[in-house]
Amino acid sequence: MSTSPITTHVLDTSRGRPAEGVPVVLERLEDTGEYVVLGRGKTDADGRLRDLLPPEPRPKPGTYRITFDTGAYYAAQGTTGFYPTVSITFLLRAPEEHHHVPLLLNPYGFSTYRGS
Repeated sequence: MSTSPITTHVLDTSRGRPAEGVPVVLERLEDTGEYVVLGRGKTDADGRLRDLLPPEPRPKPGTYRITFDTGAYYAAQGTTGFYPTVSITFLLRAPEEHHHVPLLLNPYGFSTYRGS
């Protein structure tokens, strides 16, 4: 099965489980200075989103932003958090490589890293 060249995985560290149903938007910064939406979706039962982009064509090098609607996720859990959204901006320099952008989430903090 082919997957998107850019994927994500959200783990809710406060619950010790994947964060299912987190709305996600992927954008690319254009030469005009505006971000353009390339894909959107929701994390699955395993907290993963594997189909933000089709497997081909490969994304262009540039600046990308992935935004997680954490407010919607926490509302669905019947709780609140400090961050209504989390946006991660990253550079894609090697379009032939897979880019995985995980998010470790809790109501009052988050962290990220370049995954594999």
